[in-house]
Amino acid sequence: MPHFTHHIFICENIRPDDDPRGCCGSKGSSEIRAKFKEEIKKRALKGVIRVNQSGCLDQCAKGPAIVVYPEGVWYGGVSINDVAEIMDSHIEGGKPVERLII
Repeated sequence: MPHFTHHIFICENIRPDDDPRGCCGSKGSSEIRAKFKEEIKKRALKGVIRVNQSGCLDQCAKGPAIVVYPEGVWYGGVSINDVAEIMDSHIEGGKPVERLII
């Protein structure tokens, strides 16, 4: 089993439209996961960084929610446009993106 330097979990939970908590799945989280995978491939980090969908991370109102290990940094309100910044600053640079931390 390979040792990953980072493991990124992206909530893709789906709830009914009338649920007052909302859900990350309806806020574009699957597209965000696809963008992370694209960035990892483009940067030749496959096998070094792992991205997975997750169930509910219990941050529904702040979603799309993402958690990055091993640091345990939680991000909220992430958009597809934030992926490159998270990769540049946090994953490759070691500095979490403060404006997105929850």
